Amino acid sequence: MTILQVGLAAELQAYADKNGPVTVGLAGSGQMGTDMVVQLTLMPGVRLGALSELNIAGAEAALRMAGTEFAHAGGVNDIDRAIEGGKVALTQDYKALCASGHIDVVIDATGNPNVGTLIALEAFRNGKHVVMLNVEADITIGRFLREEAAKAGVVYTGAAGDEPAATIEIVGFAQSLGFDIVCAGKGKNNPLKFDATPDAYEEEAARRNMNARMLVEFVDGSKTMIEMVAVANATGLVPDVPGMHGPAATRDELASVLCTKEDGGVLSGTGKVDYSIGKGVAPGVFCIVKPRHERVLERMSDLKMGPGPNYTIFRPYHLTSLEVPLSAVRAVVKKAPDMQPAERPVAECVTLAKRDLNPGDTLGKIGEYDYRGFAMTWEEARDEGALPLGLAERARVIKPIKAGEKLTYANCQPDDSLVITQIRQRLDQADSRFATSAAA
Repeated sequence: MTILQVGLAAELQAYADKNGPVTVGLAGSGQMGTDMVVQLTLMPGVRLGALSELNIAGAEAALRMAGTEFAHAGGVNDIDRAIEGGKVALTQDYKALCASGHIDVVIDATGNPNVGTLIALEAFRNGKHVVMLNVEADITIGRFLREEAAKAGVVYTGAAGDEPAATIEIVGFAQSLGFDIVCAGKGKNNPLKFDATPDAYEEEAARRNMNARMLVEFVDGSKTMIEMVAVANATGLVPDVPGMHGPAATRDELASVLCTKEDGGVLSGTGKVDYSIGKGVAPGVFCIVKPRHERVLERMSDLKMGPGPNYTIFRPYHLTSLEVPLSAVRAVVKKAPDMQPAERPVAECVTLAKRDLNPGDTLGKIGEYDYRGFAMTWEEARDEGALPLGLAERARVIKPIKAGEKLTYANCQPDDSLVITQIRQRLDQADSRFATSAAA
């Protein structure tokens, strides 16, 4: 029996038949990167052309796990020869990866906001599409990266399979049906412990084949805040309160809890982002909608979508790194992004101290011991001078900060040597001029 390819699979096959496979350059072979090294060997019409990674031993292990032939490559010519020979080029030089004439699209899976920025800019300079799995970079300067991609005539997109893109997928579905969007968000995947630190999670991280710091970024709530800010800035939905509500609403309770107070819920109005720690929601994403006509209300209830007047459109999964290559495919084949930040932000992920911080302290990474993410509206964050989470690494504390307090530009100095800091400073200056002009 022959099963016909349909949808995107059929489009990809037609593209590959005419042009050859979509060839991906991947930066980073951590947990997500290793998944993609394997996944890209299993998908028809797409291939991994080159892998950039400083940890060569880890990258080699990932490629061997995938059963992929590879060749060590120094410069661009080495990379091109490896790809032409049917091998994956393994390099420590992301610039050479981006410059290879055989690479169609670059996926950043480094998890480092500044490194992700450098890789994206280098890819644009070489006319490559970029899939940004690095949500930390996207929420900090994503609108700038989108503009640079447009100037280069390429696509900049968030990654399919991650909660933001999965959430936006169902938001778009709901909007296309004419529903009012009440709230959109995700289920919290790991137990929520705001003061979590890596030393308490080493054993669990090892058991799950994860980096303890990355696990803590999930546990302390930073990743949830980051992801919901990314959704906000791509859709215009906003956090209802600083830190969001995060109720313990089950899947069946979502529509009656994350709705307006007028309808018996917790929200001050419609058009919000939030998350739930309730049973049965994670690892899914959701969109709470409200139909505008009695006939549609009747049909939704008849279709077992709930009692109304609000209903949950629910996607019970997100396949993380396994889906990411689909964004690479759509960027190349369709020239279309799965997710992009809008021109002006509506939300910010700011930085809260996990412990008392003292003048002279230099801050570590997200998911370590010093700070965590916290979602707010963009206006609230601007008015408080709050430090964006993406600028916290390597920042220097200049005034005492108590545990639970916000890091601000008044008590903390970001590292001005980082490209992401420099770009964000220019964006903030432009925002200030815009705000002054609008007020006048």
